[in-house]
Amino acid sequence: MDTTLGKTQSLPPDVEGTAFARALAAFREAIGAEWVLSEPEELAPFHDPYPVRGQEHFAPSAVLRPGTVEDVQAIVRIANETRVPLSPVSTGKNNGYGGASPRLCGAVVVDMGNRMNRVLEVNEKFGYALVEPGVTYFDLYDHLQKSNSALMLDCPDLGWGSIVGNTMDRGVGYSPYGDHFLWQTGMEVVLPTGDVMRTGMGAVPGSNTWQLFPYGFGPYPDGLFTQSNFGIVTKMGIALMQRPPASMTYLITFDREEDLEAIVDIMLPLRINMAPIQNVPVIRNIVLDAGTVSKRSEWYDGPGPLPPSAIEKMKKTLGLGYWNFYGTLYGPPPMIDMFWTMIKDAFGTIEGAKFFTHEERKDRGGEILQDRHKINNGIPSLDEMRLMEYIPNAGHVCFSPISAPDGKDALRQFEMVKARADEYSKDYAADFIIGLREMHHICLFLFDTKDEKSKEETFDLTRLLIAEAAAEGYGEYRTTTRSWMTSWRRSAGAAVRCESSTRRSRTPSIQIPSWLRASPASGAGASAIAACK
Repeated sequence: MDTTLGKTQSLPPDVEGTAFARALAAFREAIGAEWVLSEPEELAPFHDPYPVRGQEHFAPSAVLRPGTVEDVQAIVRIANETRVPLSPVSTGKNNGYGGASPRLCGAVVVDMGNRMNRVLEVNEKFGYALVEPGVTYFDLYDHLQKSNSALMLDCPDLGWGSIVGNTMDRGVGYSPYGDHFLWQTGMEVVLPTGDVMRTGMGAVPGSNTWQLFPYGFGPYPDGLFTQSNFGIVTKMGIALMQRPPASMTYLITFDREEDLEAIVDIMLPLRINMAPIQNVPVIRNIVLDAGTVSKRSEWYDGPGPLPPSAIEKMKKTLGLGYWNFYGTLYGPPPMIDMFWTMIKDAFGTIEGAKFFTHEERKDRGGEILQDRHKINNGIPSLDEMRLMEYIPNAGHVCFSPISAPDGKDALRQFEMVKARADEYSKDYAADFIIGLREMHHICLFLFDTKDEKSKEETFDLTRLLIAEAAAEGYGEYRTTTRSWMTSWRRSAGAAVRCESSTRRSRTPSIQIPSWLRASPASGAGASAIAACK
């Protein structure tokens, strides 16, 4: 904290108040004073929305709102000169992982989504869109609707986030195009030097295949810019799926906790071959489903985790199982019918399994099924935010380990997490999002944002689970700003070895491998990493 600027303010490490004031003046001159925010009330939206350790732990010193690629270049060059660290965000809506707050207290947030929010191109013939960081899933959906497009996008659970931001954080959706990084089709990135790089065929002047062949020639650097601080993405392509002639979303309910092992083992061959399970299915537990359509007090209003009687009441009242499997089938109706028969035959071997389609469940217990039908057909939604009404003053953090798509492994991970959640008096609300060869185990721990004990217990639980999961060989696919360092220490072996082969750029917040910062050699082979200034 510093009072040199006339107010209490978090400053970047090793940057004094007078030096920071000069940096702010340089930023204002470069991008316009109205786009440089430094007053406390202006910075409030860029704090952690659900803090468990106090806002001061992840407070920004300022916020910059560039409007062009040239603005971003100027910001990075000034940051180099003034040694001010940068923390880029797109829309900053991933609240369970820290929102728009910077990981480094006092960093300057670069708000990429406020002004750089255009859909630059939608190509109907080849099925892709080129977007800026501020384009949300709702924005692109509206754009496609207005143009009567035959294309559909892939949505995550909440549609208010940035397409670029979600992809850079390796987020997922639920259609056949659910792995968002897999389906990104090329980037434009401002590097730590202030130079601009286009990946893949975007580096070739006049190329008409930038969004068609993302690999280009030579090393494929795109992954360096995901979950990292190696550059600031200013444009990105994303593949879009042709809208199918028909679709059907289904729900399979399973009554017992221990059914998880059989569910996963039966699911794997059906999913890994991409038929009959065509999309990214999800296995949700009863607490997550009930929490989205009700308040906790309806089932239990006492201390500690939900007792078995409350769980049974949830299942009976809502017509759901302990585990609820959601998926969507696409294509001509005869093909959908054939795949649905195969799925029912396979999962019908589990005692008590029940099968429903979105046409059959219009009751309260079917609300999640209706929402999945929208999301899995490229219609963004915010219905999942109703989970924040489950308890008073709700906030949440996420613990998100990766599980192999193996029944015994999934059951072991579930039992490990649930046991600790019970010990810390947290209701286990979670789902398994199923990729082709892995599962994201997303555990949402709700807490009362006005109860300091509840916040501290949630923080301690998350840290403990990260450590215990690592001891069992499980790593996370994302983590919160609050738990970032714990996760890093537990899984940083490979990253540390990678870091030893890189050298620090002049911008303290951004590091890139030396081959990316080197001046490209002449000749065709240099085009893939050419700097486009």
